[in-house]
Amino acid sequence: MLELVNFSSVPGFLLIFVRLTAFFATVPIFSYRNIPNQFKIGAAFFLSWIMFYTMDIPVLLFDELFILLLVKEALIGLLLGLIAYIILVTVQVAGGFIDFQMGFAIANVIDPQTGAQSPLMGQYFYTIALLFLLTVNGHHLLINGIFYSYQTLPIDKLYSLGDESFVQFIMELFNRMFLIAFQLSIPIVGCLFLVDVAMGIVARTVPQLNVFVVGIPLKILVALVALFVFMGMYVVLVKNIFELMIKSMESLMQILGGT
Repeated sequence: MLELVNFSSVPGFLLIFVRLTAFFATVPIFSYRNIPNQFKIGAAFFLSWIMFYTMDIPVLLFDELFILLLVKEALIGLLLGLIAYIILVTVQVAGGFIDFQMGFAIANVIDPQTGAQSPLMGQYFYTIALLFLLTVNGHHLLINGIFYSYQTLPIDKLYSLGDESFVQFIMELFNRMFLIAFQLSIPIVGCLFLVDVAMGIVARTVPQLNVFVVGIPLKILVALVALFVFMGMYVVLVKNIFELMIKSMESLMQILGGT
């Protein structure tokens, strides 16, 4: 029985397992706190086992180079998952813009997935985005992304993160993230800005009216109506966010791989 086991491939399997485990630690849906750690480790193990028999695993030794390869695989998995998570957090940033105009900026809620505070409308947008992601099998695309990453980033090579193209990619990614967040929030924020202008005119023409008492409920009502009207556009923008997520993961792999 021992003769059937090729122990020379064990280091290669460990490298695959480390990349997948690090990926599941940061990628959306799989990294959330309400998913047991045993499930994350088990899913990473079985996916690593499947990938182990679909790739040509080079013969590696347990030496100093192997330790560097382990660190490299962990960084690649963390970066790929983190890129996907940062892009998905765009909807929470957009919700923060809307909450500030609605007067809900102080009413933050605890995100059960991450344990951090998030804007009220941001959490609403984020929940819809997650449901849409599961509906279109976006989590399968994320797993496909980490699977095909081994074609661009083999496990037996080291890569550099100090390249100028990598820094430029991160800056452009954050730029596009805030741009998409602005596009998500501008319809509702624009409507609330017009409400502020109207309330300013009323305050000048009718000084006896307390605009602070009337303005806050009015802004909440207008924001909810605008949210109902622009919800179709929001779904289209969320689809663009998913496309950007996959393309960003591919771009990151190409930059790290030097292609």
